[in-house]
Amino acid sequence: MSIALPGPLVSTDWLAEHLADPSLKILDCTWLHESTNMDGRTQYRGRHLPGSVHFDIDHVADKSNPLPHMLPPVAEFAKKVGLLGVANGDTVIVYDRMCGGAAAARVWWMFRIFGYDNVAMLDGGFGKWTKEKRPAEMAPVRPDPKTFTAVFDPALVRDLPQMIANLSGKAEQVIDARGPAKFSGSQDDVFPVKKKGHIPGSINLPWGDFIVEETGALIPPEAMAARFAAAGVDIAKPITVTCASGTISCVLLLALFILGNKSAALYDGSWAEWGLADDTPAAAAA
Repeated sequence: MSIALPGPLVSTDWLAEHLADPSLKILDCTWLHESTNMDGRTQYRGRHLPGSVHFDIDHVADKSNPLPHMLPPVAEFAKKVGLLGVANGDTVIVYDRMCGGAAAARVWWMFRIFGYDNVAMLDGGFGKWTKEKRPAEMAPVRPDPKTFTAVFDPALVRDLPQMIANLSGKAEQVIDARGPAKFSGSQDDVFPVKKKGHIPGSINLPWGDFIVEETGALIPPEAMAARFAAAGVDIAKPITVTCASGTISCVLLLALFILGNKSAALYDGSWAEWGLADDTPAAAAA
């Protein structure tokens, strides 16, 4: 029998209380850009939460797509999640080591887009957990394979043609979660692109504005609402989020979900795709 989640976020106290439940499956989603000369699997092997297995967003991805960690086909997701020991009915908790949990937030979104809502992110992630001197282990977990069934929900993702169409129709607000320098075009992006700047008409709302620096946890809901309002975003209307490669913007999706907008979508290709295409316009901040 699965555990009832309190919401899309769980606290370290909540996880510690339920750690021994057999229906709980914990996924270490640590991901690091290759420029760091580190990788998530190595970090996992160093230390990880008890019973957790590593979920690699570069592995559970569409390998035929040259863009970074794009969504895999539904059958591929189901197969690889099953191999990680997750079955339908399990309660899935995701975390990572990045302050704010961007990769974990992406995995949270991936489960949702593949029809699975019994998933939550550990607020504050590995950093907060270990600062509180809670248990961690080094031995890799080798789970027994399970059967996982996935159903794709296209409403939660946008592709390049849809984003181009939105330029004229502006049916959806587009929020760019990158930092202001990348949004303005004054700083290079982390993936190879042909242009700098942002999608015309998009709003810059850096994902770091939603993180408490001292703990790595998300800011309170009332502060989230204030951030969106100050940026001119109407959270009751359709929203698509974007970033460099569809990862950090998932923190905004999580914030929007907490505030009641459960239909906000992700532009999966993000600037890694838009900035590489020949026929996409780019705007720069004044």
